[in-house]
Amino acid sequence: MSDTVRLAVIIGSVREGRFGPVVASWFAEQARGHGGYEIEVIDLADVTLPHELPAISPMIDPNPPRPEGMAGLTRGLDRADAVVVVTPDMNRSYPASLKTAVDWHFSQWDRKAIGFVGYSGASGGLLAIEHLRQVFNELGADTIREYVSFPRYFELFDADGTLRDPAHPESAAEKMLNQLHWWASTLTAARESVPAA
Repeated sequence: MSDTVRLAVIIGSVREGRFGPVVASWFAEQARGHGGYEIEVIDLADVTLPHELPAISPMIDPNPPRPEGMAGLTRGLDRADAVVVVTPDMNRSYPASLKTAVDWHFSQWDRKAIGFVGYSGASGGLLAIEHLRQVFNELGADTIREYVSFPRYFELFDADGTLRDPAHPESAAEKMLNQLHWWASTLTAARESVPAA
């Protein structure tokens, strides 16, 4: 690939004993192997995420004062051409930590390509992904069709975090990364040439 896409990989779960870092590490390795990405992994467990949002709507003030502990997240999202969210299902949706991180930002999502890697029991994170598509659509982001899903993830990875049978997930990741690269490159060029309406 000739154009390098700056990719932020977000670990969405902050719960004790979470599996997200294992999945995110695997995906980041796939993205590095792709050759078209500069990768930054952002772990929401390392971010200050207060649930009390600013009083003024982000449509009026898209960049309000944020907690100092959120600065790294905001910088990472500002730099990113594309974002991949690594998320489990949580009560048939996605984690509250992820919603809080999304809601504290606004312009950072606008006209950017978003991809998903899901993991959970039966659904493999697809319930979370479907809800997130609606949220990011409202924020002006473009969610791509391809995704990676790990149903019954605890049977798919060994104790060292290595996939027992990597062929299908690696193929899914390659398709997703190819699609994400095209969309991110296209949207980045558009953002640079045409101001937001």
